[in-house]
Amino acid sequence: SLLLGLRAAGERTRLRILHLLLQGEMNVKDTTRVLGQSQPRVSRHLRLLSEAGLVERYREGASVFYRLSESGSTGNFVASITRFFSKSDKTLLNDLKRLEAVRQARSLEARAYFDASASEWDRMRQLHIAENTIETAMLEMAGDGPFSSMLDLGTGTGRILELFAPHIKHGTGFDLSHEMLAIARANLGKAGLSHCQLRHGDLAHLTSKTASQDLVTIHQVLHFFDDPAPILNEAARVLAPGGRLLIVDFAPHDLEILRENHAHRRLGFTTEHMRTWLQDAGLKLRETRDLQRFGNAPEENLTVTLWLATKQQEEAD
Repeated sequence: SLLLGLRAAGERTRLRILHLLLQGEMNVKDTTRVLGQSQPRVSRHLRLLSEAGLVERYREGASVFYRLSESGSTGNFVASITRFFSKSDKTLLNDLKRLEAVRQARSLEARAYFDASASEWDRMRQLHIAENTIETAMLEMAGDGPFSSMLDLGTGTGRILELFAPHIKHGTGFDLSHEMLAIARANLGKAGLSHCQLRHGDLAHLTSKTASQDLVTIHQVLHFFDDPAPILNEAARVLAPGGRLLIVDFAPHDLEILRENHAHRRLGFTTEHMRTWLQDAGLKLRETRDLQRFGNAPEENLTVTLWLATKQQEEAD
């Protein structure tokens, strides 16, 4: 009810939490680090906001994530509250600074992992379903092309550029890890793919021009980020009218070891969440495909999902 929502929002810490969630989804641990309060206290505030319907809560392995409610009248009520936040409030500004510090720390952890794992990256990706099965599905879902221009976000060793090389006139791979890019350059050079190039850069702040790409691929990358939305928004920005975005990642699972040992921030994604992020980015989900194998070890039973989204003519105008 409106009264319950007002009671839940009418407290300083809970207002700070709502302001933080404007920046994207957050889990309890990172919210605690930003607010500088105990985890039980932060969990209580989040529980009250959730019970009032102001935030949505969902579990992902051992972690719980929260986001602002967007449904119906409650979503409208949340939107009306957030419009009154002052851009000059010192407490809120300090919260944003600490949030950026937390995200930077996460980014550095991931980059260190990528750098240390670069030489064995392709082998590590073979823990789940065979890569050739995934690659065949990627080619089928993307279509024959030819594609004038392609971006591969988080290109790693450059394998996806190699895969699509016969179907593109020009390709660019972006990655934050210099070690990964060094291996990718060696691989592309060995394959003689002079029409493909590599760039060092932040996936959420690409140097590519708006509406310049026919195809964007994001292969096993999004699970390394707390919030995939900025990357998907940037992918949508660079897509040309009629362009295609092909995402490959894990379906939801509970293998916490991937967080502990392999720097995964998200334990897979549901198609419902992916559809919402894509819609918010101005894209339409066109096709979903699940690939699974059954092995003896838990990590061999992971389901890999492919999502194909498109950018329509009217959405680009």
